[in-house]
Amino acid sequence: MEITENIRKTLLEYQKSEATGAEIYRRISGIVKDENDKATLLKIATEEDRHAAIWKRYTKTSIGYNRWHVLFYTLLAKLFGYTFAIKLMEKGENATIDNYTKDPEFIKAVPESARITEEEEAHEDALIGMLDEEKLKYMGSIVLGLNDALVEISGSLAGFTFAMGSNKLISMAGLITGISATLSMASSEYLSNRSEGSSNPLKSSIYTGFAYLIAVVLMIMPFLLLPDQMHYQALFLTMIIVVGIIFVFNFYLSVAKDYDFKTRFLEMASISLGVAALSFFIGIAVKNFLGVEL
Repeated sequence: MEITENIRKTLLEYQKSEATGAEIYRRISGIVKDENDKATLLKIATEEDRHAAIWKRYTKTSIGYNRWHVLFYTLLAKLFGYTFAIKLMEKGENATIDNYTKDPEFIKAVPESARITEEEEAHEDALIGMLDEEKLKYMGSIVLGLNDALVEISGSLAGFTFAMGSNKLISMAGLITGISATLSMASSEYLSNRSEGSSNPLKSSIYTGFAYLIAVVLMIMPFLLLPDQMHYQALFLTMIIVVGIIFVFNFYLSVAKDYDFKTRFLEMASISLGVAALSFFIGIAVKNFLGVEL
């Protein structure tokens, strides 16, 4: 079948995507310290170049990579880790490939496209699965820190909001509670990992404590920034921040570790908001029971 202009445009888009992917892998390999991961990334880049060459046989045209995409994913790799950046890129590329291979006209014009795509993508998935980024090894510690902070501190802030009724007092109590809990969580994680014979319990505790502290600071921020009497508004903003942290973190996990985003997001959000609501009413009960007026 003759290559129509529309199919040629599709092939050019596909060719450019492969060329862009190859360049992204090469750029990211330059910032990777682990030699095995570096070699894996360069191998995938070679695969992408080969894909581009296949489509070039049909387009008869040389085409460069998308510079903006290369810059974006390279920056993403520096900020959030190369595993996350690569898997996010591959999800977009796989969606594009699915569109191509389900088009009957395209398959008829390029009959080996489905076979080539299936073989090469399976190979790339296997190579990507070989990546062993250090920060992902400590994801369990980060999950522990974030989960505990979101549940404990959001609940504490909700209880403080009604019991104290002052952003200054709530901020002070929240910071004392948050910093103490951060040190406690980090210490517990260190002792737990050490007792289990972990190779680096100190690093695990640092990841846990850092994740906890970041969550604490973000949740207390509305109480620090808003006027003293706007405590209910501050609590509302804090709950939005909690949901935002849960959304971003679970999206990251769903990409980097192939977790189910929807289930984990709804579960984590329900627990955090549920505990906050319960703590708010506990704050009312304790204040009335003790007869405290602030």
